[in-house]
Amino acid sequence: MSKIAKLDDIVSLCKRRGFIFQSSEIYGGLASCYDYGPLGVELKNNVKKAWWKSTVQMRDDVVGLDCSILMHPMVWKASGHADKFADLIAECKKCNTRTRVDHLKEKPLPSEAEGVTEQAAQHTEHIALDAAMAKARDLSNKVCPNCGTVGRFTEPMPFKLMFETQMGANVDDSMTMHLRPETAQGIFANFRNVLDTTRVKIPFGIAQIGKSFRNEVTTKAFIFRTREFEQAELEFFCEPGTDEQWFEHWKQARFDWYINLGLKKENLRFREHDIDELAHYAKGCVDVEYKFPFGSGDWQELEGIANRTDFDLRQHQRGIRTLNKWYESDGDLTNIELSNEAEEYLKGPLSYFDDQQKKRYIPYVIEPSAGIDRSALAFLVDGYDEEEVRGETRNLLRFSPALAPVKVAVFPLVKKEGMPDIAKNIYNDLKKHFNCFYDEKGAIGRRYRRQDEAGTPFCLTIDGQTLEDNTVTVRDRDSMDQIRVSTDQLTNDLRKKLDM
Repeated sequence: MSKIAKLDDIVSLCKRRGFIFQSSEIYGGLASCYDYGPLGVELKNNVKKAWWKSTVQMRDDVVGLDCSILMHPMVWKASGHADKFADLIAECKKCNTRTRVDHLKEKPLPSEAEGVTEQAAQHTEHIALDAAMAKARDLSNKVCPNCGTVGRFTEPMPFKLMFETQMGANVDDSMTMHLRPETAQGIFANFRNVLDTTRVKIPFGIAQIGKSFRNEVTTKAFIFRTREFEQAELEFFCEPGTDEQWFEHWKQARFDWYINLGLKKENLRFREHDIDELAHYAKGCVDVEYKFPFGSGDWQELEGIANRTDFDLRQHQRGIRTLNKWYESDGDLTNIELSNEAEEYLKGPLSYFDDQQKKRYIPYVIEPSAGIDRSALAFLVDGYDEEEVRGETRNLLRFSPALAPVKVAVFPLVKKEGMPDIAKNIYNDLKKHFNCFYDEKGAIGRRYRRQDEAGTPFCLTIDGQTLEDNTVTVRDRDSMDQIRVSTDQLTNDLRKKLDM
């Protein structure tokens, strides 16, 4: 039975084995920023490859995209981010700690259980500012998470979540820009480009993996919530009226993806969003949640699957028609109102004409939006295990072979009798096919343990018998079973074991 990992176990292992480091650590670190080390970058790349293979490569109805992080300011005006993308925060009058209002907890009554979930704060998209302001409640019984003071908060105030930057060589010709808070809007802005340059027809999807940035009020739990993060998003365009069918399809497809990559089913669940927590554009939304070993409720969001209706394409149709106002205002978005011409909805460039049905419409969109960093953390937590082997504790990561940073480690048993030369030849041949690691230092048992902790599925040992019959020992990480395999069959045998 696998050990349930604590967050401290994961953080320690990540630093010890080179998965994840604190950013700028030599200068004391930068809060909420992390660097992926040699093993971590391989794990993260493998998570992205697995997502891309499942979402794009293995489907005939999805194409890929890679959009710029910096986009025209009107993108964020049309999408609503420029006006509404903010959290409500309140500041504790005693310790001056700022906290999101929807993260504040009530002072528990004597009869109440201590555990309170954070479900209202877990969805990826933030509630529109005007809706959040309307929901702001009396804070007189709320507890400061830092000092424990009850009811001593300032009035709730909006905290804008987008990072600002400047584009331009000097002050006179610079323009205020924003780092994108999501990758989705680049897909919507390129909807017509994809239609015009490919042979896709509705229903079809556009997928993207990329960095996003949110100036979060509070971060938490290692790489779970950070200000710089990587998203894997799919915008799947479909005919209105078929959206609920596709919503169900993508719910199940995304849930199965985690299961197929090794997450335990008992640690996963769906959570439907309540009406009052839906993002302003959503007809419906469900989270895939994982039971992380931290937080007051344990269950935390891995990704959201949302029915965005036709909101985004309609908004960008309006934005296109408003563009001249932006130029006339010297780039000031403050008082610009989006166009509301009736004919824009069916005749604009972001509409779709169905050749077979001879009708034009604005497609609905189903959006599965996954956090790559959160997914990597879930795979680390779920794969972590400790067990006793001959009186010693063995730490290991039971990664799916598809996600393992190193697929095969190659060891000569001793550094003599030509074993290192044979081992290096095998290593050089195998690394053409798999990510491999060569190690000839230390006792063989310690070398095995190092690879167990790195999550390497198989270790190969070149020993005295190799010199006699050209076979090597193949050791399985999980069972520790060892078999002999001929060197001329080694690549094919490993391909089968690794499903590659």
